[in-house]
Amino acid sequence: MRHGNGLDIPEGLADVCAPHRMAVIVYDMQVGVLSQLPDSKEIIERVARVVEAARRGGYPVIFLRHFFLPRRLSGTFALRMAMTWQQADSVDDLKFILQRDTPAFELVPELRPTADEVVFDKTSMSAFEGTPLAAVLRDLGIGAYAIVGVALEIGIAPTVTHSTDLGFVPIVVSDACGGRDKDAMTRAYDDFEFQGHAMVTDTASLITLLAGAQ
Repeated sequence: MRHGNGLDIPEGLADVCAPHRMAVIVYDMQVGVLSQLPDSKEIIERVARVVEAARRGGYPVIFLRHFFLPRRLSGTFALRMAMTWQQADSVDDLKFILQRDTPAFELVPELRPTADEVVFDKTSMSAFEGTPLAAVLRDLGIGAYAIVGVALEIGIAPTVTHSTDLGFVPIVVSDACGGRDKDAMTRAYDDFEFQGHAMVTDTASLITLLAGAQ
């Protein structure tokens, strides 16, 4: 830990890995998202291991779920993005996926929040936009978070960038963050390294610290 202006400045993961300093965020581990990934089984297993270790260590755990607005409430940006992603030429050809209260919207069975945890639903890619996440972390006095889930290149990377503008320290657990576009995932990690605003670790290293730091 470094020090300046009367503040503790974390230098490495061990400096933030304590229940009063760091939360664990589980990003979009939903049935309809994981079904699109060839390595979903491995990602689910690693995320579950991180969550169980966080629970044993007394860390706050917060889950996110994404949903897309129904047709009537989808505006210019939402429709344009959907047509781009689905390679559709017309709004009439769109499939409105990840709708609330559908099987695809739910978290995978391996990840069920406990009574001491919460799920925030969102329509944005950043977990900090349109949710109480930042307010909850600040009210707990927490300035760092470890993030696991999917998809790195679509939602986790924007979450990391946004959160640093809000003053949080992100820790990306690389082998517990899945995605489909490997080139885009590589670019995201290159950006993390270039910008220097995120710590990157792996499941084994994080679990060791979750078990030992109090």
